[in-house]
Amino acid sequence: MTVLSAPARQDRTEGAEPLRPVKRRRPARWVVLAVLLVLVLLVVAPMLVVAINAVKTPADYASNGPLSIPERLSFQGIADFWERVDFTRKLLNSFVTSLAVAVLAVLLSVLNAYALGIGRVKGRIWFLVFFLVANVLPQEVLAYPLYYLSKDLHLYDSLTSIVIIFTVIQSAFGTYLLSSVYAEFPTELLDAAAVDGAGKWRTLWRVVVPVSRPTLAVLFTFFFIWTWNEFFLPLIFLVSNENQTVPVALGVLQGDRLMDATTTSASALVGILPAMLFFLIFQRTLTRGITAGAIK
Repeated sequence: MTVLSAPARQDRTEGAEPLRPVKRRRPARWVVLAVLLVLVLLVVAPMLVVAINAVKTPADYASNGPLSIPERLSFQGIADFWERVDFTRKLLNSFVTSLAVAVLAVLLSVLNAYALGIGRVKGRIWFLVFFLVANVLPQEVLAYPLYYLSKDLHLYDSLTSIVIIFTVIQSAFGTYLLSSVYAEFPTELLDAAAVDGAGKWRTLWRVVVPVSRPTLAVLFTFFFIWTWNEFFLPLIFLVSNENQTVPVALGVLQGDRLMDATTTSASALVGILPAMLFFLIFQRTLTRGITAGAIK
């Protein structure tokens, strides 16, 4: 057995790495986590109650109340609501209009912002002021003129009118946002494209759009969700049952017909699920798009 002398033990002790202090969680962190957990529960709890009541029978709801666990799962309320409002048709209407508006609004925003942010057209500031004012106008102000205009153009009670209206409304926000982004666009890339002989149109689609793709993906996602959730203008312009979207169908059904609590919960659950699924699918796209501008 080898016994180290005092100098040897001292040298080995000096050569060893110092012990790192163990980090202790401060009480403030636990308080923050507890507050965040409470906030999450406050957000999730109403949706959880709706989901629980949607799979109950009316007798179970009447006897045990809205906060009880269902005795057995029953999807009859969802089936009754689906058949009553022809929900497949309403889903298709909402999906078509939201997708068309998202694509057209992003395209129009890119063209406008390219002219204002990079092209530096004359009167750029006044155009931006116009788009800013258009963003803050309430939809109630637009209802009457758009109603009579759609009547004159024979577009009333058609999905085309909704697509045109919300394409213009959403592109006003997209133009204002993208103009500030394109105003700071790297001039080196534009100069390199010009040296290579690329015109303005080719520069837009081969240089500007690929670089700003994360921002465009965020705009597309927001435009889709915003259009899906619109209620006021579609309620005015879509009066036929076959042309109604999901929010309008839910509002009209709950307004003029009597439904039991389970069917009402089923309608709320089925109405909100598509938008939630779309958001969850594109959540990573949103995260990449929002953080892309913070990383050089």
